[in-house]
Amino acid sequence: MPAAFHLFPYFSDNYGVLVRDTATGACACVDAGAESAVFQALEETGWTLSDLWITHWHHDHTDGLAAVKAATGCAVTGPAYEGGKSFEFDRRVAHGESFMLGETRVEVLHTPGHTADMVNFHLPEDGVVFTGDTLFAMGCGRVFEGTHEEMYRSMEVLRGLPADTVVYGGHEYTAANARFAVSVDPANAALRARAAEVEALRAEGKATMPTTMALERATNPFLRYGDAELRAHLGMAGETDAAVFSELRKRKDSF
Repeated sequence: MPAAFHLFPYFSDNYGVLVRDTATGACACVDAGAESAVFQALEETGWTLSDLWITHWHHDHTDGLAAVKAATGCAVTGPAYEGGKSFEFDRRVAHGESFMLGETRVEVLHTPGHTADMVNFHLPEDGVVFTGDTLFAMGCGRVFEGTHEEMYRSMEVLRGLPADTVVYGGHEYTAANARFAVSVDPANAALRARAAEVEALRAEGKATMPTTMALERATNPFLRYGDAELRAHLGMAGETDAAVFSELRKRKDSF
């Protein structure tokens, strides 16, 4: 049976997601920056939390961890990598490992760059991935602890997922990302159409998450480093994919 999902906002632009294995009722929450938002989401759905999955150590993804665990008794899964080691996780997971939420299989992807410890949670049978602050709609995370080369390799990992994979990122940054994307990929008709759709959604206060890998490959410049027209616009026709990605990230940092 396919899993069920419930997206919920918190703070000014964060997203959390509840994931429920419909066969057993086991329920996980992806990140816990604000315990009140988690509790409200559980009340709205009527689901009972059994697990909490942490993508990375940043406080807007972890500040509610202790309160959620204390209130629900949930098992906390987090990164095995440096950064998350200060938290009392019940289980630490690394790239290539997998675990179960009821009858739902979860694969772990290590995607460093934004932070050293960043992990993403991929549900292959459901075709869903939770990318934390690695990949957003039409954007990617700012590089804080890692290098541009590491973030590029993380993009390669995610870009390799099936095109119909549904992508839940950790923030509502899409309108700003769209403006930057158009500035570096102006000949992209699909991008311009999507940017207009996003503007309309945000004007109505609607979420732009989740997205799909197919849509990101078509409109997200941070996954389009091999595109000839984008490269020509940047004046980088003969450069490596990694160099093009790095230039895009530098430009976004000062956009």
